[in-house]
Amino acid sequence: MQKFYSHGKLLLTGEYVVLDGAVSLAIPTKYGQSLNLELIEKPVIIWESFDEKGNLWFKGEFEINNKKLLNPFQSNDVSERITQILNTCKQLNPKFLNSKNGYKIATYLDFPKNWGLGTSSTLINNMAQWANVDAFKLLELTFGGSGYDIACAQSEHPITYQLENKTPLVNQVTFKPSFKDNLYFVHLNKKQNSREGIAHYKAQNKDCIQKVISDINSITTKMITCNSLEEFDALIIKHESIIANITKQRTVKELLFNDFSGSVKSLGAWGGDFVLASLKNNPTNYFKNKGFHTIIPYSEMVL
Repeated sequence: MQKFYSHGKLLLTGEYVVLDGAVSLAIPTKYGQSLNLELIEKPVIIWESFDEKGNLWFKGEFEINNKKLLNPFQSNDVSERITQILNTCKQLNPKFLNSKNGYKIATYLDFPKNWGLGTSSTLINNMAQWANVDAFKLLELTFGGSGYDIACAQSEHPITYQLENKTPLVNQVTFKPSFKDNLYFVHLNKKQNSREGIAHYKAQNKDCIQKVISDINSITTKMITCNSLEEFDALIIKHESIIANITKQRTVKELLFNDFSGSVKSLGAWGGDFVLASLKNNPTNYFKNKGFHTIIPYSEMVL
């Protein structure tokens, strides 16, 4: 049996502007996804996907047709997406799936699918390892996006991530804030819908965006090296204000946590998934009273 594993992801700085070359701070998570692979004689792919509780949430069988196209026996959104990924792997590596055998595949998530830690990106990176193809290229041809999530899937450490002429620049950084015990990840009980924010962002004047990128790059650099919670909070507030202005959105603190005495920062596209909360005292009761019950301390989330 072959086994592949990829880490989940969180984007601490540079949401939206990472698409235009901003230097972003991203962190791989302790949660991820594995893919186990067994060779079978029948020339089909038998696929099973399990959630974090071990429950089967998808099962499908795919025909390996003329060593080229993979046709699901039963078509639905998930099977069509898997077919697309397999065919793209084949396109990038014509030697992929060239044997007379088939495969039994089982994927296992460490986290709930609605957490937004990278159900898709961890799958893409695992598939790229199996097919021996470039995971960034596979992402580009399937789901799309900046690619920072692939960089996190492959990393054991925090990274800075930047697109330079569409080429990913990934650098490992030391990010171990002395105040990490004052940082918490809070799930907003819904998946992100990034379309509206991205649409507003893309409508911006490019000259304006370049100024924003410069400011965000500076915040990213300072956030990596800052050594006080007060300085970190100030950087969060400044970052939130910049992105709110350029995407024509209100900050998550204004919308949901206006009476919170600490700082709150959106992570990734605004509107759902996790936020980062900063407070000297444990804020668990505050968020639970607001109806948000998934509160994960920094050290339990970050690899």
